[in-house]
Amino acid sequence: MIRRHRLRDHSINRLIPNMLTLCALFAGLTSIRFALLERWDYAVIAILISAVFDALDGRIARLLDSASKFGAELDSLSDFVSFGVAPAVIMFLWSTQEVKGVGWALVLAFSACMALRLARFNTKLDNADLPAWHSRFFTGVPAPAAAGLVLMPLIAWLEFGFTFLRSPAFVGLVIIGVAGLAVSRLPTFSFKRVRISQRLVLPTMTAVAIYASLLVSLPWATLFFTLLAYICTIPVAYQTHHRLQAQRPANAPVENSVDMDHD
Repeated sequence: MIRRHRLRDHSINRLIPNMLTLCALFAGLTSIRFALLERWDYAVIAILISAVFDALDGRIARLLDSASKFGAELDSLSDFVSFGVAPAVIMFLWSTQEVKGVGWALVLAFSACMALRLARFNTKLDNADLPAWHSRFFTGVPAPAAAGLVLMPLIAWLEFGFTFLRSPAFVGLVIIGVAGLAVSRLPTFSFKRVRISQRLVLPTMTAVAIYASLLVSLPWATLFFTLLAYICTIPVAYQTHHRLQAQRPANAPVENSVDMDHD
């Protein structure tokens, strides 16, 4: 009887992260529906909600000790739709459809790059030869961040209203640039392993509360400057990675655990 209850509890624990992943997928697909209705603000919000669910599913899986290969594959498929297809389609409907075939080619290129990025990430899950400090970095811009960066012209337009932000040429350059960052070998920070010391809990909670209030009262400006701040972390991540690589070569001891969470 006890064993049966344990198996049932374990099944429920594995179900919860997968349900969060499906919620992320639903939010990503819903963003396309809002874009078809030209509700651009709701489309961006749906992508943001998808990113929140995507951030939660892996953490909940680790908390419940229910990470699985199935969950990792489901998360990867959800990421591709929510962050590899939906943002590109939104930008096509908002701007680049004016250049017709070229605009659609940009959608295909971005989605292809995101698929390649996620496939590369999947192949590294079973790689036990990487040094421990590699877990602090992603290779290239992770999928949720890439989705946010490609939506930056739309987010800035919602806040500032500048006409040039909707130009197909400008949006096309942004799409190409972000797609290149996603598949690049450029190291970027992974914030999944950030640990907060006891003395910083209260200041961190205060900062989160302030950020949440700004996100509610000034959503587009807050999102825009958040993404701008993330861009500023990329050169810092490159310098930090280069320094660690010089100090701790690739044959350094590796971690025994494999992180099944996706980017």
